Amino acid sequence: MSYGQGGPQSQWDPWKPQSQQPWSSGADDGTPDWAALAEASETRNKRRRLLFIGGGALAVIAVGTAVAMAVVSANGGGDPEAGPSSLPASGTLPNGSPTAPSFAPTSAPPPLDPKDFISSAKKDTAPLSAGTLFPGTRLTMGDAVYKKGATADTKSCATAAGGTLPKVLTANGCTRLIRATYSNGGIAVTVGVAVFDTEAQATKAKAQTDDRSIVRSLSGKGVKPFCDGAFCRSTRNAYGRYAYFTISGFTSGKDVAKKDTKVFRTGDDLAEFAFRQIHRRGEVQASAAAGR
Repeated sequence: MSYGQGGPQSQWDPWKPQSQQPWSSGADDGTPDWAALAEASETRNKRRRLLFIGGGALAVIAVGTAVAMAVVSANGGGDPEAGPSSLPASGTLPNGSPTAPSFAPTSAPPPLDPKDFISSAKKDTAPLSAGTLFPGTRLTMGDAVYKKGATADTKSCATAAGGTLPKVLTANGCTRLIRATYSNGGIAVTVGVAVFDTEAQATKAKAQTDDRSIVRSLSGKGVKPFCDGAFCRSTRNAYGRYAYFTISGFTSGKDVAKKDTKVFRTGDDLAEFAFRQIHRRGEVQASAAAGR
């Protein structure tokens, strides 16, 4: 059967490699049908452009989907629009999360105890005299102002004591007895500080005293003799390596009675002042040691 003379002709499809190409509309004279070829080429180009446009759209959609999936993944799989409120609480952070650095606890050394420095002669090395214990010319305690009179400092403790005190001081190794007198309104008081090498000696000495253990009154520098034969009021105590005593009475020589509260207050004020001055020695030396 001839393909060019009225027999069935194969329909040419440019996308089917085995289809028959139409070289002529009628007789087969060997000359290509250029119009048909041009039309077929145009058809192929149109299909190719459509495929490119369609493929590009699919690619854009695929990229957009990948980005969206990446955003969702970065947000932990939750709502992409979720903000910081969606983050887990600090108590639920994973174990691998960074934590605040920790430091070993530190503490400042405890302050030095002032009493340690006045409890033994080895540590209590600050200058000691009537001037350091009883400075100035006046003493104010509350609303009372006392004028300082004579002072004395002796290494023979027994000579500055009376009653049963000389024996007590000697037996316990007293090394010095420093005295000072203060007066106000016809009342005078002598305060005496006995010095020992150790706190144990001072404590023992104080424990051995009684109501007849007195420090001798000291007159002079505007203070008349007092408590030479009259009844006077006395106190005794100890702190650190020091024992301190007072004797107070009237400069007129009158006996002290229980109703004479001003005499009692004068003795108490000077006993308190002696204690403060001894403690102050410890504070000064403790502060100096802490600064070294």
